[in-house]
Amino acid sequence: MDKLVITLTCLFLAGVHGRPNVVEFTQPEPQCGYRSCPATDPTMLNVHLVPHTHDDVGWLKTVDQYFYGSRNDIQHAGVQYILDSVIPELLSDPSKRFIYVEIAFFARWWREQDGIMKENVMKLVNEGRLEFVLGGWCMNDEASTHYNAMIDQHTLGFSFLEQEFGGCGRPRVGWQIDPFGHSREQASMFAQFGFDGLFFGRLDYQDKDTRLKQNNMEFVWRGSPKNLGETSELFTGVLYNHYVPPPGFCFDEFCKDAPIMDDERMNDVNIQSRVQDFIKVVKDQAQHFHSNNIMMTMGSDFQYENAHTWYKNLDKLIKYVNQQQSNGSNINLLYSTPSCYLFNLNHLNQVWNSTKDDFFPYASRENTFWSGYFSSRAALKGYARKSNNLLQVCKQLDVLANLSSPVSFATENLRIFKEALGVVQHHDGISGTEKQHVADDYAQRLAVGAEKCQQVASAAFEKLLPKGSEKAPKQVYCTLTNISYCNFTEHQKQFMMTVYNPLGHTVTDFVRIPVLAEWYRVVDPKGLNVTAQMVPISDETKKIPERNGSIAMNELVFMVEVPPLGYSTYFIIEASHQEEATSQPSQIVPLSSDELEIPLYIDNDQYLVLLDNIKGNTMGFTNKKKNISIPLHQGFWWYEAYGGNCSKGEFQASGAYALRTKGGRQLVPDTTMKLGSYILTGELVQEAHMIFGPEASEVIRLYNNKPYVEIEWTVGPINIKDKLGKEFITLYDTQSMETGSLFYTDANGREILERRRDHRNTWNFNNTEPVAGNYYPVNSRIFIQDKTNNQQLTVMTDRSEGGSSLESGTLELLVHRRLLYDDHFGVGEPLNETGADGQGLVVRGKHLVILDTIEDSPSLHRSLALQMYMAPSLSFSQLTMTPEQAMSKYNTQWSGLKKSLPANVHMLTLEQWSTTSSIEPIEIPQILIRFEHIYEKDEDPVLSQPAVVDLTDFTTFRIVTMQEFTLGANFPLAELNRLPWRYIPDNKEESLSKEKLLNTAIPHSSVPTTLSLQPMQIRTFVATLQRLL
Repeated sequence: MDKLVITLTCLFLAGVHGRPNVVEFTQPEPQCGYRSCPATDPTMLNVHLVPHTHDDVGWLKTVDQYFYGSRNDIQHAGVQYILDSVIPELLSDPSKRFIYVEIAFFARWWREQDGIMKENVMKLVNEGRLEFVLGGWCMNDEASTHYNAMIDQHTLGFSFLEQEFGGCGRPRVGWQIDPFGHSREQASMFAQFGFDGLFFGRLDYQDKDTRLKQNNMEFVWRGSPKNLGETSELFTGVLYNHYVPPPGFCFDEFCKDAPIMDDERMNDVNIQSRVQDFIKVVKDQAQHFHSNNIMMTMGSDFQYENAHTWYKNLDKLIKYVNQQQSNGSNINLLYSTPSCYLFNLNHLNQVWNSTKDDFFPYASRENTFWSGYFSSRAALKGYARKSNNLLQVCKQLDVLANLSSPVSFATENLRIFKEALGVVQHHDGISGTEKQHVADDYAQRLAVGAEKCQQVASAAFEKLLPKGSEKAPKQVYCTLTNISYCNFTEHQKQFMMTVYNPLGHTVTDFVRIPVLAEWYRVVDPKGLNVTAQMVPISDETKKIPERNGSIAMNELVFMVEVPPLGYSTYFIIEASHQEEATSQPSQIVPLSSDELEIPLYIDNDQYLVLLDNIKGNTMGFTNKKKNISIPLHQGFWWYEAYGGNCSKGEFQASGAYALRTKGGRQLVPDTTMKLGSYILTGELVQEAHMIFGPEASEVIRLYNNKPYVEIEWTVGPINIKDKLGKEFITLYDTQSMETGSLFYTDANGREILERRRDHRNTWNFNNTEPVAGNYYPVNSRIFIQDKTNNQQLTVMTDRSEGGSSLESGTLELLVHRRLLYDDHFGVGEPLNETGADGQGLVVRGKHLVILDTIEDSPSLHRSLALQMYMAPSLSFSQLTMTPEQAMSKYNTQWSGLKKSLPANVHMLTLEQWSTTSSIEPIEIPQILIRFEHIYEKDEDPVLSQPAVVDLTDFTTFRIVTMQEFTLGANFPLAELNRLPWRYIPDNKEESLSKEKLLNTAIPHSSVPTTLSLQPMQIRTFVATLQRLL
């Protein structure tokens, strides 16, 4: 193809990072991309008018209700009508443009269209008049989402666009206009997707005021300055008017602004005043930007159901404003898109400012920090994390068992689960900021998807388990084992348990199975007896309403060992007496015992946890191997949620979005602590059961040979009879570590960011809320460091939570919320989850606590974070024979790898891949596979080094051809050609360059036996296979 090379003169300045703006474009066919952009006038102030709609994939209504336009008594919105209305308008006028974002909606609409409509839409896309921006299944939240799910939901949207529209449907910019704060990791991902830029709408009011004064609304965001460098850099712009039209110029049929009335014969003609008003709006905005190009968003939530009202008025506005050029005006209006605006900025050859911070927490005014949603709907957040875990398991098993041929149901089943999980990542989904009935709908979609996923896993085991013609037993899944409920295991005297490990490393873990009997024999995959421990189910667990129907009295606890990308099958058989059993009873000592006159403790070979025998709280932690001891008071506290009418900042209420506390934290009453609390000891696990009253309890666990302390917390139902909303936290108060104002949190489960209390790096921060203004999203870990004494306290989470260090030596995490006021940001109801019995939702979760040296902590929290979000998956089946007979008929231990991956490498993705939308069996099997380096630079002297992966280690297939793709898997990495930007760096750090990235890209014809990974690098491949199974 012909190539167009545009060379721009460069201004070389000392201290400027970047390359000359030499932009090389491959001629697309047909004419789309930047070539389709409307012409601008370099002598004018070009105003790029961007017609758009923002369509929440669930918020006040469910995703179905939004698509079809039902329940308009809640909110008038019907997405199908928006697309029905916009397309004819675009077809009628080649100058018109429109952008669309949420592929969950567009894909549904597309599937309902006939051939003629699809041809018309294809024409619009090929000519750049209908442009897809962002391109994910949804516009995901950035605080509560995990990087694995974020990548997957974008890949799902990209795949649809690539299959249906090819290269012309490929998004070029990110468009995060509504999320409530912005993650640096998200920016890094967008750069790795191949995006040329990002635009977002919400920015802290103090930050925005500073940037407006400094003309710094557009900059280069350095997504991974320490590790990925240039490959993670992204031009970023903050939208001037959030994402709505300028004041007075909303022309949607539900807007109240006056239309353009241009008939001079009318009494109400307003064309002159409207033109002058708009020119003023343009000049007001332009003074805060550097270039002769500005962008205006012409649209808002669910607008353009009647696109004609918008376009007719915009046509007039463009006509009459541009006519003023003959009178000396320098303003030129045009229909445009974000990518075309970006392309014009790139032509300026300007040197931009840069930042490497994130944009959390977001405050919309004084006393109004949107940090409550970091923890809102904690149960849904936990369910989403577990659902992502299960989806990875099913996708892997689909590939390893070769279910694509001849069986094709797996593709459709997994599509249902992918789409359900993709929808939940929405910024009013996993964020917890939706109405209750919408949250229920999200959960139901996940449940349906999980059931479909389990069918795929079962089909895989039907192929992998049998050694010969023996049919594999049916697999049963238990989704409530976290509250000690499994109907199957409670009613079986003997059964098999198959444990699948989705990690590329051998895993040893402890399982807890709800059972009824007193004695059991456990047999491993090789026929050896396994030591087990019987742990009575606590009264606090039995009280959980969702356990209604469970008859289990004990949990059978034992250790399993599972090979990488493989499974192990264990046999559990009820024993008639203790001599037959491999299980041992636990010993229980109540805290209320009169004999307890000395401090209590539990310990194992790794840790000692000292307890207060008066109040039952923890008194201290000791890492026995490192000889590190700290006093540690850990327990539950709560903040009173501020109630108000939200008329101004000082009356802002705490709600689903906002966190606002009244007064200091209050200790959860522990007057009943000694009445029901106890210590449990045994062969495998030591436990301290602490009851803080009817609203909160916890179990502190020490498993043998595990380098952490597990704290399983249970909060709820939160009492609101006193008419007070409450924010429940768990506090870790070391009372000794000197950590100053610094603490550290992860970004979406990946890189670690330093936080400083009451401080922002880029402006003088006036903190009007000492709690909410210091809360940050914690996706997987938060820690503090005492650098003088070389101590680090790390808390790992099993879901996203809000957290902070409000005083030196402390950490706190907000684990559950129950509120009585709406915070007036649109949801229209308080965050009051009532649970199965209507009395208040009970939420249970886990924290893993690590006390270690600063230098040795990363190797622990990196591996543990991986094991928490990619935990082993359990399934159960009937055992109708002896274990020995079963071992002769079934493969009781199996692995998809010949050996483990390197300790610093994770196989992020393994799934069947298709370049078509058909669900029919694939003749030439293809897979999508991603490998990632899970360490940052300088975290560990060994594990932070580059890693090498052996691609010949798979046992069920051999890679025949292999091509490297961008992170979103929608175009080859060798074709990556992002717009270059020059910026002023704040430091000089060696990192991964674009040239190095492209030099290592693997072309389609080459099949290497190994590949290398740099710290934090993710590499994405599409490979064709030769099946060995």
